Amino acid sequence: MHSDLDLAFKEAFEKISDLKEAVAPDIMLKFYAYYKQANYGSSTFAFNSNGNLRNGFKANAWMQLKGMSSKEAKEKYIELANSILTSKKQ
Repeated sequence: MHSDLDLAFKEAFEKISDLKEAVAPDIMLKFYAYYKQANYGSSTFAFNSNGNLRNGFKANAWMQLKGMSSKEAKEKYIELANSILTSKKQ
């Protein structure tokens, strides 16, 4: 059974994934990091960027959330999604 938070997180993820407008790269990194932290926690930092700058940025963004709970990461993701979706409507 999914909690209200899980359902809200899934809904926010789907809405952000379906956006047609571009979102700034730094914001996308935040979404990526919150998503990874919410679903995988801090224990799976096994990145091999192979010199790929983009993967390095993604790994760094996720590592900055080390220790954040899944619940908090979901809440932050939802909060960020809501702010982006609200600004896109204006």
